[in-house]
Amino acid sequence: MKTKRKVYDGILQVITYLASAISVVILFAIIFFIFSKGSKNLSWKFITSDNKEESYIVKSNENNYDKKFENKGNYEFFSNRYGIAFKDSVNISKEVIIEIIYIDPNSPLKEMLLVENGEKTSVNQGFYFTTYIDFTNDIGSTDYIFAREGAVNVATKLDQARIINSWSLSNEGGGIRGSIVTTFYLVILTLAIGLPIGILTAVYLHEIAPRGKFINILRSFIDMLTGIPSIIYGLLGAALLIPVSKQIISTNEIGGNILSGALTLSIMVLPVVIKATESALDVVPKDYKLASLALGANEIQTTFKVILPNALPGILSAALLTIGRVIGESAALIYAIGTVINDNIKISGKGTSLAVHIWSVMNKETPNVEVAASIAIIILAMVLVLNLLVKLISSRLEKKFRG
Repeated sequence: MKTKRKVYDGILQVITYLASAISVVILFAIIFFIFSKGSKNLSWKFITSDNKEESYIVKSNENNYDKKFENKGNYEFFSNRYGIAFKDSVNISKEVIIEIIYIDPNSPLKEMLLVENGEKTSVNQGFYFTTYIDFTNDIGSTDYIFAREGAVNVATKLDQARIINSWSLSNEGGGIRGSIVTTFYLVILTLAIGLPIGILTAVYLHEIAPRGKFINILRSFIDMLTGIPSIIYGLLGAALLIPVSKQIISTNEIGGNILSGALTLSIMVLPVVIKATESALDVVPKDYKLASLALGANEIQTTFKVILPNALPGILSAALLTIGRVIGESAALIYAIGTVINDNIKISGKGTSLAVHIWSVMNKETPNVEVAASIAIIILAMVLVLNLLVKLISSRLEKKFRG
């Protein structure tokens, strides 16, 4: 019998170790895949640049450029006539481009005209081109500079250009600045709306409400809300919360907005906040409450001045769960805000969170796995930093209130 028991225990132990090993392997495989695909695209420009690519076709504002500029930065590919430096590069879509890395403040390219309407504009650092420059040289004949010739030929031949007839430039898009800002807006608004309501509801259920059938039904209802698919919340946001948000911020724009998305997420996270806060209140020693009441404090004073402060570390965990849910949510936001990637972010306007941005780049005819993986790395980094921050604050609060 003992031998049989030992064999049975050994099998259970092996199964436990094997399951743990499989979990660890899967976790590291996911992390390895994300970093191997996304680290190449990850850069400061990717994080801080706009998503929308803007294109301009410009021409010369003067008939003759005879100025000479000094190459003060010792750039490899520099046009002395125009005071501009280039380099061979690739954009976020892996297309070969000629990028402008420097332009002199006094360069004549700072005073160009738009071919479309003749309005004044300027060529700026960070612009790039992938086609050609149509120019008139010093002897009066038309010539072309092709981007495929490389930065060295572009700089050399631009010195021969007396008049630029047409030059198509682009301000590189493909960045995720707008989605990062939208995500922060959603986190802040959801915490501001959902966290107070969830905490106060938990306090009522745990400390104030009389025990009875109604409270048990209410708790069951909250548990049921936890299991509702997020797509259902998205439909609620589209049907009910979008019109409500438009009334609040007085906008007539078609479709959802960041506020409607935050309202939807606030309802989604309520069950999580309530359950986590109740768990935090359970951890507070009962002696604290009894001591407070014995010293003459009433129920409300005891709840808000003794119990709640001592539950703060656990409540911060609820906030962390809320932040994680907001950052990772996509299905509900597709309906509650939409999938328009916007660079000009405002609460009354559209936008995409980082998770929805991943959905957008993967929903194209040719999914961009590299960009999606880069965004995933940023999401992981944000969650990790917030996790560490909340744990640090929780530990300090715990020391403060519990000695």
